[in-house]
Amino acid sequence: MIEGGTAGCRAIFEELIARDFSDLGYFSVHRMLVDTYSLQHPDSYCRSAKSLAAHLCGLCQILETEANRAVGDAALRRWLDGKVSLAKPEIPAFRGDLTIASVRDATTPADHAAAVDRWAESTWRAYASLHDLARDWLERARTTTTGP
Repeated sequence: MIEGGTAGCRAIFEELIARDFSDLGYFSVHRMLVDTYSLQHPDSYCRSAKSLAAHLCGLCQILETEANRAVGDAALRRWLDGKVSLAKPEIPAFRGDLTIASVRDATTPADHAAAVDRWAESTWRAYASLHDLARDWLERARTTTTGP
């Protein structure tokens, strides 16, 4: 449990985001950090099916297809920017053994990236019931054309 509950957790998140934007070494895993945090706080960051898809599919791509850990995938963003009809599934109650607190004390960009990797993997495992859905949504994103 993080001291200060949700507010304490949010404070750590904001501290780490500030570090991401002040040091490119830490920014190397920015998207993975944001997606992981969002999946652990779905009441705030995954309210709609589209926002869930953004974070769930983003993390899936990063962990399973080696998408860019700093900025994610442009095709997924384009797909979700369009008119997409998605049904929101039930979110798992358990969201991983690790929290953002496990990332906070990293003192080098390499240690930070390793800590975010462990945290992201833990969260991804907790979402195992939605892995196939994430892969299906990603396939839709890859095969749907949007724009002019």
